[in-house]
Amino acid sequence: MKWDRAPKSGDPDEDLLGRIAAGDAPAMRTMVARQLPRIVAVATRMLGDATEAEDVAQETLLRVWRQAGGWRQGNARFSTWVHRVAINLCYDRLRRRKDVLAEHPPEIEYEGPAPDAGLLSEDDPFRRVERAMQMIAPRQREAIVLVYYQTLSNAEAAEIMDVSIDALESLLARGRRALQLLLLREEGDG
Repeated sequence: MKWDRAPKSGDPDEDLLGRIAAGDAPAMRTMVARQLPRIVAVATRMLGDATEAEDVAQETLLRVWRQAGGWRQGNARFSTWVHRVAINLCYDRLRRRKDVLAEHPPEIEYEGPAPDAGLLSEDDPFRRVERAMQMIAPRQREAIVLVYYQTLSNAEAAEIMDVSIDALESLLARGRRALQLLLLREEGDG
């Protein structure tokens, strides 16, 4: 496929992808600058761990570099595909966490104060919401992250999740209810 300067599909990333497929390193740097903050943000919200989120972002962008030549416009916008790749990598890591926890439980649990204990209070609303986000169903968390944190439209989020808009709205409603219950329960326990 010949890559023209003007995107035919209306996808703003099409030209960059063509240049990346041709091995243009500056084009890849531009793509990284464009996509990295959003990939890290979605991965951080999905995983609750900034270090793992950076690993996911790096792997996602490595896949962009490797697979740019195979990109087929028309099926979905490139940004949709990038979000889907990042979220799938997050789910892989979440599955591995469960496998590791089940296979090798810790022998002794450290009960001292956390290194960042003085930085943020456990009652800090941000921390309470982040903890609750990690406790809701992964698909509900994915919907909330895409719509409320990534500020994607319902149509874009539904496309990334490969669900109908109605199904997305149902996931959002159930996720908001679950968060509300968890936060109210925590407030009652405190």
